[in-house]
Formats: sequence, structure tokens, C-alpha cells
Amino acid sequence: MLTRSAPRKRLGVLGLAVTASVALAACGSANSSNPLKPSTSKGSVGVGSANFPEAELLAQIYSLALQAKGVKVTEKFNIGAREVYYPEVESGAITIMPEYNGALLSTSVDTKSTAATTTDVDAALNAKHPASLEILNPSAAQDKDSVTVTQAFAAKNHLTSIADLKSIAGTMIIGGPPEFKTRTDGLVGLARNYGLHFKSFSPLDESGPITLKALTDGKVQAADVFTTTPQIITDHLVALADPKFNFAAQNVVPLVYKKGVNATIVSTLNAISAKLTTASLLAMDKDLSINHESYQAVATAWLQQEGLPNEAGIRTPAVARPAVAGRAVSGAAV
Repeated sequence: MLTRSAPRKRLGVLGLAVTASVALAACGSANSSNPLKPSTSKGSVGVGSANFPEAELLAQIYSLALQAKGVKVTEKFNIGAREVYYPEVESGAITIMPEYNGALLSTSVDTKSTAATTTDVDAALNAKHPASLEILNPSAAQDKDSVTVTQAFAAKNHLTSIADLKSIAGTMIIGGPPEFKTRTDGLVGLARNYGLHFKSFSPLDESGPITLKALTDGKVQAADVFTTTPQIITDHLVALADPKFNFAAQNVVPLVYKKGVNATIVSTLNAISAKLTTASLLAMDKDLSINHESYQAVATAWLQQEGLPNEAGIRTPAVARPAVAGRAVSGAAV
């Protein structure tokens, strides 16, 4: 099984020669307007993110919502891989990180864990992560592997679940990264969990342009595609349900340094998790990568749509989010 980073597709090319101290030192400070109207000061935190767009978007959502609740936020976005930022959360240098529960468990907490469901993954994390850390409520949103087909193929064959492929798998070519052929949650798992034996396997890339083109051109009838890949929307694809948890849970969840958070912070982050779904995360990723909207605009629009935070007034951001690695911002609107 390929080790996931956060998730595995996002951080594989990052060299680990960069140390945590260098990465954090690179986080500068600057003020930016917060489109949310905050209340009085209710603590201070450092919100970090890994170095890929979805993680930074989630961190931006956390940051804006917390500022609106009067929390002073220092943003330390685009830090790097989990190997860089995880020790900093453990030490309290970073207070809050948007995480993926399955990836966090398998890479940093218990590499031998076989937990697959959201409940089991979270239980394993709570049992084994360092005492200084805590995961808050998981969201329904997941960025994980999926067996994906075109909308036309799904309609023709009445497909909603991986299990529905049983009668036609022998006529299908499935594509994915080369390691998908032998991974325990790739072809091996699909055979074990669903009894699927495909006609053949086509080695492609990791949910990238080669895979997507092969799928839409009909060169493969199914492919391993990540569930928040924007082309699921633009190319009219269907990620089939996985009722037997062939692919382990990858729920978005706030990872926090326990001593650095208070009731206001916890309730604000849990309220975000209660509203965040895979569909909404997918739509926001599309707005970022396809529509080229700013992080702040996308995050603000989603918070406004969901009525979060409940006590804040919201105005449209006047300018696009500055392209900086990190900055300190206060709970007061500027």
C-alpha cells in the first residue's frame, strides 16, 4: 500500500530536506482584510496548512471563522509535508491543522493500523496520538481514493456503488497509478472485498490528466480518482460509493494542540466540520483550480452559504487573498 501524505497525492514530490524550523521561519507576517465581522478578543492561535491548495483552503476557512469569533489568528500556511508540520503541532508551535484522519493515522500515529471506517480511524487516533494532541469532530468531507466512472457509463449500467460492478467487471479495463495493481486497497482489495476481477489494468497517473483523459475517452471504463478532483464536476464523472470501506476513511478533521484551544475555538471548528461535505469541498476545489478564484473568496462564500460563524456579519472581500506563505492577523476587521 502506498503511504499517504495528506492525502498521498498532494505531497509526494516534497523533499524532506526542509526542516520544520526553516519551514516555519519562512512564514512571514502581513495584515489582510477579513471579510467577516468579528466580536471581542477570545484567545489566539496559530493555524497551519500543508503545502497543497485544498489544505490551504481549509486552513483559510478555519482562520476566517475564528477571527470572526474574536480569536487572534497567526496564519502559517503552505508549510510542507506532515513530517515537517506534525511535530510543530505536537509541541504547540502550531495550534490548529486541517487534517485527514486516515492519512494522519497511517503515516504519523500508527503505521500498522488496519482501521478503515471513520469511527474506527478516529478511535485509533484518540487511543494512540500524543497526549498533547486532540482531534475534534470529523466532517463528512473526504478526500480519498474512489473507483470512478463516467456519468454515461454509470447510467447505462445502473451503477451507484462499487458492488454494482460485480456482473460487468470482467468486461472492463480499470486504470490508476501503477502501484494500484498490487496495493491492498487497489485491485487486491477490490477482489477481496467485492469479488471484482477486471479484464485488464491500465497503468496511468495519480488522479491526473492521463487518468482523466483515459476515462473520458473510453480507454478505461473505471479509474482510481480522488473524490475531490475538480474534473469530477467538469468531466461529468461519478465516484462510486464504497460500502465495504475498501478505501480507508479520509475525513477532514481539525488536529489541535489541546492546551492552545478554548471552548470558543472548539465549538467554531466543530461547527465547520458539521457543515463540510465532500460535495462542498469538491465544489470549492473547482472554484480554486478551474475558476481561479482566491482562497479568501472561496472560503468566505462557503462560510456565508452555510451561515458560519452564526454571530458574524459577512461582507464580500474587496481584494484577492495575498499570495504569501503566512501572516499574522487579528480578530479586528481592517
